[in-house]
Amino acid sequence: MVIGKVVGSIVSTRKCENLVGNKFMIIEPLEEMASGASRFVAIDNIGAGIGETVLVVTGSGARVGMENVPVDAAIVGIVDEK
Repeated sequence: MVIGKVVGSIVSTRKCENLVGNKFMIIEPLEEMASGASRFVAIDNIGAGIGETVLVVTGSGARVGMENVPVDAAIVGIVDEK
């Protein structure tokens, strides 16, 4: 899991039909969580907004509950305090 900040969103009018209706957000990992990683895109299942600190799961865990959906990162929580 990664803690990061939502720094933007992406609009995609053409995408895999399994992704229709989902929102994509640009995540910037917190400095101490980055381990060389830069910004990445995550699917937003919970309604996070730009500027919020979020908890992101990556890899196969991002597809839990969304089988046959091509995602590698999913926002699973909004951080209230760190």
